[in-house]
Amino acid sequence: VQLQASGGGLVQAGGSLRLSCQASRRTASNNAMGWFRQAPGKEREFVASIGWNGGSTKYADSVKGRFTISRDRAKDTVYLQMDSLKPEDTADYYCAVSRTPVATMMTSQYNYWGQGTQVTVSS
Repeated sequence: VQLQASGGGLVQAGGSLRLSCQASRRTASNNAMGWFRQAPGKEREFVASIGWNGGSTKYADSVKGRFTISRDRAKDTVYLQMDSLKPEDTADYYCAVSRTPVATMMTSQYNYWGQGTQVTVSS
């Protein structure tokens, strides 16, 4: 499975961005998908996850109420709507496919990863 993430960019604090990640084939349609991020000098961290049919979602506490994950199974695409962005949201954002059908925060459950898309939030 190949994952193509897009939608990153430079935005002012308080602004919004929408990230997209398309899987190369239907392999991901029965699996949970997730978003992670890695800021310079920091470890990769979980951001959000969504189950195979969108019925389950999980969010990191730091983004709850500001970010929304969704997916379009017909397009093999997962989205991350990011609102009320803060400078501390600045990072490279990665999408991934999980081995599990339900949303999970566990990095070890993700076995396919896309390339990162950079998000920079200016103060």
